[in-house]
Amino acid sequence: MVRRNGATNGNGRRLATQGSVNAAIKSICDIMRRSNCAGALQYVPELTWILFLRILDEREAREAEEAEAVGAEFMPSLEAPYRWQDWAAPGGPKRTDLQNGALGAFFGFVNGELIPYLRGLRERPNATPRQKVVSEIFSGVEHVRIDTERNLLDVLDKVHDISGENVDPTHVFALSQVYEGLLLKMGEKGNDGGQFFTPREIIRVMVKAIAPKIGETVYDPGCGTGGFLAQSFEHMAGSNNANITSADQLETLKQHTFYGREKDNLIYPIALANLVLHGIDEPHLWHGNTLTLAETYGGLFTSAPASSMWS
Repeated sequence: MVRRNGATNGNGRRLATQGSVNAAIKSICDIMRRSNCAGALQYVPELTWILFLRILDEREAREAEEAEAVGAEFMPSLEAPYRWQDWAAPGGPKRTDLQNGALGAFFGFVNGELIPYLRGLRERPNATPRQKVVSEIFSGVEHVRIDTERNLLDVLDKVHDISGENVDPTHVFALSQVYEGLLLKMGEKGNDGGQFFTPREIIRVMVKAIAPKIGETVYDPGCGTGGFLAQSFEHMAGSNNANITSADQLETLKQHTFYGREKDNLIYPIALANLVLHGIDEPHLWHGNTLTLAETYGGLFTSAPASSMWS
């Protein structure tokens, strides 16, 4: 069962502030820095996909429980043994088999089976929007950067303790704030590339002042980690989806409301991950420069909109 109330991390403390989240992430980065990931440009992408799979697994476990409670069918995005609970979680059946197997078996599975499986999800017949996003996030991942299986297992154990149930959403945007803390506070001096991220409190105030409504569209031309889009979704849906009165409205919010562009190679996958974990099934993000309209590749679900759409 997914933990609900009173959740804690592995040390028995709830991650209620950005500082506590940063401290937990710093302990992971300390392992990665001694594991062939010395700089932020190396460990941020690595930790991004590991953390995403952790939170995705937790989210889909909760969705499966909710579907079972009402007698509905639920199709997970990932199959066994490619779910976090199978290969990464302490005591997971695939992880146990790999640890008891031949030397190098764990790296062999992750590099030779897991990553190719995740990258190929979008090519599957009838791939779901979430599977397409997962595939896009892994499009630039070729292999694990961490140098030893022992260090990788240590990282997985610590990431397993960073659960969405452990992070207080009143103060922390779990995925995007973790990334921003990594890039701006824990990277080496001068390694942030001049990035600036809007503080969460300012995002909340601006969204509340603009007050977007269901039926309107939201566009962020420099979406960063997706904070404005994610907060707009939460504002429009309301607490526990209180503002949603029909299935059509929910579909509109999840699939036809949020658009954005992001040019940075590191940040674009974070934005995709952040939005899908907030419940936006089809985040219409384009990897490109808003000012020049130059794209690395098109959107996941439709062609890139004409420039006149945003004028």
